[in-house]
Amino acid sequence: MDRPVNLLIVASYFKGNRFMEECHREGCNVYLLTKLSLKDAPWQRECITDTFYMPEFTKREDVINAVSYLARTHIFDRIIPMDDYDVELAASLREHLRIPGMGDTTARYFRDKLAMRVQARDEHIRCPRFEHVLNYDKLRQFMDEVPGPWFLKPRSEAGAVGIKKINNPQELWDTIQQLGDDQSHRLLEEYVPGSVYHVDSVVWNREILFSNVSRYDKPPFDIWNFGGVFCTRTLPQGYAEEPEVAEMNRKVVAAMGLVRGITHAEFIRSEKDGQIYFLEVAARVGGASIDMMVEAATGLNMWQEWARLEIAYAKGEEYVLPQRRSDSAALLNCLSRQADPDTSSYNDPEVFWRNHKDHHVGLVLRSSSFEELSKLVDSYKERLNRDFLAIEPPRASN
Repeated sequence: MDRPVNLLIVASYFKGNRFMEECHREGCNVYLLTKLSLKDAPWQRECITDTFYMPEFTKREDVINAVSYLARTHIFDRIIPMDDYDVELAASLREHLRIPGMGDTTARYFRDKLAMRVQARDEHIRCPRFEHVLNYDKLRQFMDEVPGPWFLKPRSEAGAVGIKKINNPQELWDTIQQLGDDQSHRLLEEYVPGSVYHVDSVVWNREILFSNVSRYDKPPFDIWNFGGVFCTRTLPQGYAEEPEVAEMNRKVVAAMGLVRGITHAEFIRSEKDGQIYFLEVAARVGGASIDMMVEAATGLNMWQEWARLEIAYAKGEEYVLPQRRSDSAALLNCLSRQADPDTSSYNDPEVFWRNHKDHHVGLVLRSSSFEELSKLVDSYKERLNRDFLAIEPPRASN
């Protein structure tokens, strides 16, 4: 390619500055497509060639028309979504403009919880039993065969957003009647108590070149609905269940057909049978500052590596993964009662990063010892509960 690579970045939320910084460092032209409401967000504007604003991203045809208009005078080599909610929109734009990258079908496997479960089941990957909220006879049969409680999940939300725990059949019927025509956008799933893990991966030519396994202290559903300090910590390679979770992640990524990119997948080890079950997978960088924890432990920043592999592919070059470090790291997040929380007393040398967002506390800790790190994490969790923790009701799904 005898000109700079042109990247169209699609961002319905403020995120991706590290991605755009790396693209700028590599000499690319970065075009940002975002919402008008984010006009004053602190984007790294010195890294952005031009910015285009849309009132909303909800009307997909309007976005396709707008980008097609821009394509009259701009050549976009790649279209990259920054958030989970942008994955399907970016796929539709690629399909319409015939730009390389993930298309509509594959994007569904990384956004639609029903699609990814059906695909996993077809590929013989263990996942909780589930049923589409569609045919009532099948729902009755499912509840007869699978003891409650169950999870009622939106098919295209992110993380734990909109998930509802259903305790009995009448509660399900009452809930889905309230949903009306929206009920087919849900699935009913077996409730599997256990420890929840996430795996953050770099994929190149269908091969996982890098993966990092971490374990949540509490399932995200519990934190989202009942509050508390959100905490996750990386597991050393070869430690306890790390190899088993990493292997299932490899099977999931292969089953979903991702050719290249970044993934964030979640799994659960059942308290009942000790087996690992697949929960969901996304084609994005992990949220809630998980990228900072992965960087602390391994030295790799997922946003930067995503940019590097996209640029390598656009240039027809080989992507080379940097050497990883093998430290342990943990992330702690919580809402704060104080608008500008002062965490200066959390001053141990293991503190790698601090969040500076209003009414939020966020810390990443790093150590060469998993055991010593775990002791410090447990101490910090107690202090955060006492010093800052605030709890607010969860946001309902759309």
